[in-house]
Amino acid sequence: MFDRAKIIDDNFRNFLNQKIFTDDFSYAAEIDPAVLVELFESQITSRLLDIKARKLRAQGKSFYTIGSSGHEGMAVVGYVSRLTDMAFLHYRDAAFQIQRSKKRPGHTAIYDLLLSFCAASEDPISGGRHKVLGHKDLYIPPQTSTIASHLPKAVGAALSIQKTRKLQVDKTLPDDSVIVCTFGDASLNHASAQTALNCADWLAYQNLPLPIVFVCEDNGIGISVQTPTDWVRSSRQNSPAIKYFECNGLDLINAFQVTNEAFDYARRYSRPVFLRFKTIRLMGHAGSDIENVYRNLKDMEAQEKNDPILRSAQMLIGNEILTHETVLTMYLDLEKRIDRIAEEVVKRPKLVEHKVITSSIVPKKEIRPTAVIPTDEQRKAVFGNEWEQLKTPQTLAKLINWGLTDLLLQYKNAVIFGEDVAKKGGVYNVTANLETRFGKNKVFNSLLDETNILGSAIGLAHNGILPIPEIQFLAYFHNAEDQLRGEASTLSFFSNGQYTNGMVIRIAGLGYQKGFGGHFHNDNSLTIFRDIPGVVVAVPSNGGDAVMMMRTCVEEAHRYGRICVFIEPIALYPVRDLHTTGDNLWNREYPKDLNEKMAIGQFTMDEGERDLCILTYGNGHYLSLQAKEILKKSKINPTIINLCWLAPIDEVELAKTLSNYKHVLVVDECRKTGSLSEGLFTMMMEKCSPMPKIRRVCSIDSFIPLADAANLVLLQTQDIVENTMTLLGKKV
Repeated sequence: MFDRAKIIDDNFRNFLNQKIFTDDFSYAAEIDPAVLVELFESQITSRLLDIKARKLRAQGKSFYTIGSSGHEGMAVVGYVSRLTDMAFLHYRDAAFQIQRSKKRPGHTAIYDLLLSFCAASEDPISGGRHKVLGHKDLYIPPQTSTIASHLPKAVGAALSIQKTRKLQVDKTLPDDSVIVCTFGDASLNHASAQTALNCADWLAYQNLPLPIVFVCEDNGIGISVQTPTDWVRSSRQNSPAIKYFECNGLDLINAFQVTNEAFDYARRYSRPVFLRFKTIRLMGHAGSDIENVYRNLKDMEAQEKNDPILRSAQMLIGNEILTHETVLTMYLDLEKRIDRIAEEVVKRPKLVEHKVITSSIVPKKEIRPTAVIPTDEQRKAVFGNEWEQLKTPQTLAKLINWGLTDLLLQYKNAVIFGEDVAKKGGVYNVTANLETRFGKNKVFNSLLDETNILGSAIGLAHNGILPIPEIQFLAYFHNAEDQLRGEASTLSFFSNGQYTNGMVIRIAGLGYQKGFGGHFHNDNSLTIFRDIPGVVVAVPSNGGDAVMMMRTCVEEAHRYGRICVFIEPIALYPVRDLHTTGDNLWNREYPKDLNEKMAIGQFTMDEGERDLCILTYGNGHYLSLQAKEILKKSKINPTIINLCWLAPIDEVELAKTLSNYKHVLVVDECRKTGSLSEGLFTMMMEKCSPMPKIRRVCSIDSFIPLADAANLVLLQTQDIVENTMTLLGKKV
């Protein structure tokens, strides 16, 4: 009763051995019989690999046995879609990959999939890091056990097709490509799916080209929870701008005809399609799933009678394309072949060194050269009447604007997008005039939807575009954090460095905004970014540093596909003065030489005495410089280190520098718990020699209240002064 895989396998063998025949089959009509046989071969290959994976798992030689049984009809989608139709796949789509591999002569799909099952280091997609579908040669980026989080980037990839054409940049996908995005019926209910479908509707409703086919593989159950009958159809068939199709994925002929219609429509009209692909799920959710706990035996047996490979065999035999004997021979020959290959695969090397495992976290392979720096004549034409102003020191906001102007001019494939960034110029006018200077193809507004802003960035990056998305406020990022944490940041790792989605995410953030309350506009926590492997986190404090750091981030994203998070301190956007009104000491000159950059991990120093070093960043840098002037009155002249980069930190160089000081005060504007200061303390304890006497001062663990009350929970200049005196053992 419990080994349903064996029962399902026996049912198929008995059908063939006993030459059972029913007249319940579809007629092949005008479909080439050779095509149907090819699809059937992919179906049974997928099934036999599922069975083999479970056998290997029982022997401790295979892992993570989520299978594709019941979804073998997806071979049709693999056949109908083109090789260059990039596919973001559901984890039950082995039949799709097997069928698509036939578009590449000599491709070894069985061997490749078994390598993945066994976590072999030679697995061609992840290098043994995870059991994933995918292959660079097949235009299938890897997805892990994703629950709809790949839909937003699929929309972005579809959007990129017309974008690359208009921008006239090098691209990965042909102009007539269609994006394939597959997922389950339970995943349809996930917020990521709903927001992606809404975005596709929103774009298509405005007649913007969006060639994508969403394939919802409706097997009627999500692990143990039944999907209401026809829920998928009822929820999607009245979509404003996405055309709805439906087919029986258990019937090769019906699936083939409808899928052809769906892809033809998407490709011909560059419009989105939703295809409900009805399937069943066999053998439970995964190898560890005991299905009879939540399904009765009668229901399971009814499903098994609907086995898609049984139905395909009946169709082929009924149409006199194959016989029971030839089908059995195919099945047994494939089984033997898989067994032989598996015997070799289990001997292949596994990952045994952590350095090898982590080697693909940070992309190292140059994917394109640095863009050519524009001439001054080109720059003058773009800057217009602001060209002469470049000689005058300006605020952080203005210098970022100018920096982005030069970068959009230098990098033909760069685009800026987000909420209100175009004509309005963003909430703080940081992107003002950029749409006028570069047009709507390079600077454009998005929906008020952070998930799709970041998801679109990932998809655009898959096709040669360099995205610079803007998240309007730091707290808004949390609505979409999985797009960075679970999708963008993992792509290089799970593809063994073969795929990258380089981008620079601009986020207006941190505290000290006067007149604002609530965590949504005054959010002083950066914890969420600091534990994501490989992600660069930049926090400039002034305009000069910001421009040089942004140039570095954009170059790293462009050349290597790195992911950079660029936090812009909102409160410092308009600041001109440091100590007294009118001193203009926080204005900076624009770094005129476009080759002038700040290396990742580099920190800056405001020199002082060796008795005390203040280690800080962002608003803390500004406040610490104010505190320094006050401390000088007590004949205390600290050195101030501005970290600039919060990840990665050059710990060796920083520890070496800090070891020269007797006292180190860490000034961290973020909340005390989970702040950067915790990591800095640990780093100093581990690496500094001799070890200085240390202390930290942070903001209070609190959300930020409105108006002047904010100053009661946020770190202040006087707090730095008082903690310095305490650290030095002096009276305040």
